[in-house]
Amino acid sequence: MVRILAFVTLNEANPWALAEYFRILGPVMQRAGARIAKRFSVIEPVVGRPPFSTLIIVEYPDHAAMDMVLSSKEYQDAIPMRDMAFSSYAKIIVEDAATLQAPQR
Repeated sequence: MVRILAFVTLNEANPWALAEYFRILGPVMQRAGARIAKRFSVIEPVVGRPPFSTLIIVEYPDHAAMDMVLSSKEYQDAIPMRDMAFSSYAKIIVEDAATLQAPQR
């Protein structure tokens, strides 16, 4: 499984753009077996000011599925809507670090 973390802030001036973004992107994500696994809202920063208001976890069955979505015509067509829907947008691929051990004290 491949997980992408999307750090976003919705652009309140264009609420229609988010719906259009998912309308375009939804079918290709479904074909790839991708799903939005979890969505978190930033409630209160502990230290500093986060550059985003929402964290979204998107899961793909494997790298090939992720590559299929990101290189698809649908994804390319959705980029202008994405740029209107979000005032900030960044995404990273993460790996489960469960095998890492905390340093001994």
